[in-house]
Amino acid sequence: MIILITGASHTGKTLLAQRLLEKHRYPSLSIDHLKMGLIRSGYTALGPEDDASLTGYLWPIVREIMKTAIENRQNLIVEGCYVPADWRADFDEAYLPFIRFICLAMTEAYIDRHFTEIIGHESEIESRLIEADCTPEVLKASNRWYINAFGQAGEKLSLIEDDYSKVLSELID
Repeated sequence: MIILITGASHTGKTLLAQRLLEKHRYPSLSIDHLKMGLIRSGYTALGPEDDASLTGYLWPIVREIMKTAIENRQNLIVEGCYVPADWRADFDEAYLPFIRFICLAMTEAYIDRHFTEIIGHESEIESRLIEADCTPEVLKASNRWYINAFGQAGEKLSLIEDDYSKVLSELID
């Protein structure tokens, strides 16, 4: 089984991946680690801020890792924001039953009510550099993009509207 987790920044993708790893004991692949490995090694001229280009660069690699794991009957948690909304088009029907897709997004009202708490948890699993440009408006725009893009693609979203812990608990169980 492949568990593919995507979503906007600060929605808890890495936290969810860690909790699923602890429950299922599946190995985990962070797309951000792959991104930084490629950038720091000089295998790409792209930089950390090149999000749109990075999706096109990273997704073919991640997609083929997922296919290989499925073919080898291996379990894997794949987590990161570099997943295109039309990701399903890259898999034959034979692969899709082996992929559990999760897209995390927060509503604007949730961000308004919990912004300080959201930022307070940004280094819960990984020590992140403090993002000075992470404002409520930036988070709202990012979440709106995921809600619109993945919603239009027909994907079910795990929408965080009120109780964050409840949403994560339901995804872990």
